[in-house]
Amino acid sequence: MARVIAVTNQKGGVGKTTTCVNLAASLSATKRRVLLVDMDPQGNATMGSGVDKNALGLSGYDVLTKRQSAADVIVHAEASGYDILPANGDLTAAEVELMNEIGREHRLRLQLNSVRDRYDYILVDCPPSLNLLTVNALSAADSVLIPMQCEYYALEGLAALMNTVEQIQETVNPQLALEGILRTMYDPRNSLTLDVSAQLNEYFGDKVYKAVIPRNVRLAEAPSYGVPALKYDRTSKGAIAYLALAGEMVRRNGQQRPTQPVAV
Repeated sequence: MARVIAVTNQKGGVGKTTTCVNLAASLSATKRRVLLVDMDPQGNATMGSGVDKNALGLSGYDVLTKRQSAADVIVHAEASGYDILPANGDLTAAEVELMNEIGREHRLRLQLNSVRDRYDYILVDCPPSLNLLTVNALSAADSVLIPMQCEYYALEGLAALMNTVEQIQETVNPQLALEGILRTMYDPRNSLTLDVSAQLNEYFGDKVYKAVIPRNVRLAEAPSYGVPALKYDRTSKGAIAYLALAGEMVRRNGQQRPTQPVAV
């Protein structure tokens, strides 16, 4: 049964989608069965996985509006090595259509429940705002992974995000837990980076991943080729960092290596 992890931060530009794509590829490289769910109307995770968002016949819009089941919309991102439930700008329309629907915040969870037994991990890429799409992702998730830069304003944003998680726990998903905090665009030469990193470790303890994601040109270049950094340049510091993160995540969750993949 898959562990569903929402990758979210209400602050943009922290490497959220980069983390989703590269962590999915790295978990897949360890022979885990992975589904990446793109819940951002920008569709960057979809494009970064090698799937053309402009040529989609079906997307997350069809899943949230119950026009199609998740199983019918999921495609295999051949270039990236994992499955994806793709998205494009139609997701914005889904948010509007669901506004007056009863149980609208549980649509994604109900759909993912039908495919959870096919995967070891389901990663959900959330939009950089607290809207109905994000609430659906947090409702469906077992836990939240928070990518963040080690800078002053990021700490303020983290406090706001933790308040949001608490609200979701109280109203929609009591079982939602903190999966971990991932330090991205990490530069150990910067004293502020080290100070903020120390504060995170002091407050969150072992919830802060030991793996850190450095600033890396290859991570920035890979999306333009429609592949994760692991497929673009597996020797790059960025690709190696996400492999380390995947290994740390698997060890934390105590998952054994699956005997064989399950086809969709």
